[in-house]
Amino acid sequence: MTELFASNTASLTTTLIFAVALSLSLLLKFWLASRQIRHVAQHRTAVPPAFVEKVSLTAHQKAADYTLTKTRFGMLELAWGAALTLVWTLLGGLSELNQWLLGWMGQGLAQQVTLLGAFVVIGGVLDLPFTLYQTFVIEERFGFNKTSLALWLQDMAKSLLLSALIGLPFVTLVLWMMGATGPWWWLWVWGVWMGFNLLALLIYPTWIAPLFNKFQPLQDPQVKDRVTQLMARCGFTSKGFYVMDGSKRSAHANAYFTGFGASKRVVFYDTLLAQLSPDEVDAVLAHELGHFTHRHVIKRIVSMFALSLIGFMALGWVSQQAWFFTGLGVVPNLNGGNDALALLLFMMVLPLAGTFIGPVFAQLSRKHEFEADAYAVAQTSGSALAGALLKLFEDNASTLTPDPVYVQFYYSHPPATERLGHILGTAH
Repeated sequence: MTELFASNTASLTTTLIFAVALSLSLLLKFWLASRQIRHVAQHRTAVPPAFVEKVSLTAHQKAADYTLTKTRFGMLELAWGAALTLVWTLLGGLSELNQWLLGWMGQGLAQQVTLLGAFVVIGGVLDLPFTLYQTFVIEERFGFNKTSLALWLQDMAKSLLLSALIGLPFVTLVLWMMGATGPWWWLWVWGVWMGFNLLALLIYPTWIAPLFNKFQPLQDPQVKDRVTQLMARCGFTSKGFYVMDGSKRSAHANAYFTGFGASKRVVFYDTLLAQLSPDEVDAVLAHELGHFTHRHVIKRIVSMFALSLIGFMALGWVSQQAWFFTGLGVVPNLNGGNDALALLLFMMVLPLAGTFIGPVFAQLSRKHEFEADAYAVAQTSGSALAGALLKLFEDNASTLTPDPVYVQFYYSHPPATERLGHILGTAH
């Protein structure tokens, strides 16, 4: 009797904590979004003084309107996401799906894999209207969308096929290990997870990315020569310089390093090369090199592995607690085989913790961006980097006047005013 009372108490406590955390997370995000909307709207009518000579009022207002539209739409997505989480958990959606699959398939590894797959498919279908609206209404309205419905459907089909070919075997292996490797399964699964991510870094540039975009070797002899000299001067090597046909899907511009070890390559969006001068391309590339010089990529990988270890350790513990299931609206299987349920519940609980620790990682990311900027200024030109970033801010319709509190919570890159002022102040 005492054990039953303790179990019921733990279950009710879990329900209460989850409901409060979900409510606080949603309220906090709504408050931040409201601040962002109010702040951007208040500053829409005038370009900030530091940018008056470089940014037109039309471009500034487009960025403001784009930000307002996305933020308002984001609030709708937040409400929908919270409602779905509630339906899956406390309202019994996941438990009903599990019981239905048990009645159809019986208990076993196949049922657990199917449960995970069904959850992902149902979630994807329910989120589909938001994805379509984002691409074909919002991005279209502001002139960014370049993809057709046929290409969008083709991309989705490829993504589903890749998910099935790669994701299903991996998930099957994880679920098998959870049931077959004893109480320390979470440590073994963590090791497999690390290996999987490192392998993905190696194969993504040459095997996966080309399924969605064309990557042509950089042809412009002037840009190629400058980039080669910059790489040599900074002591870097790569497997090549490539131009990606980003313009067939979006007008947004970017450049990035991809790969790991011997598979590293430099990728420029064709939209980027169309916007920037050779000096500015150098500066953008030097910024990316700065991330490698300061070992930001390695630090992020190590951080990810450390956090995932803590996460798997926590999952290993809660998956053995009956109150974790019942407190989140799920009736666990009496004869075991609850690993898929534990994984899904944990994936729904984890983002709630991320809401409150996210600002720490956002601040660290902004620090890394400042360090990479400083490296680029030392290797190239501060004015060239500032010019490139200003074009990118304008080209991507990034608002020049975000709410400071919103920035602290969400921005992985410093806002334009702060970032450009810092660059020009350290240029030499």
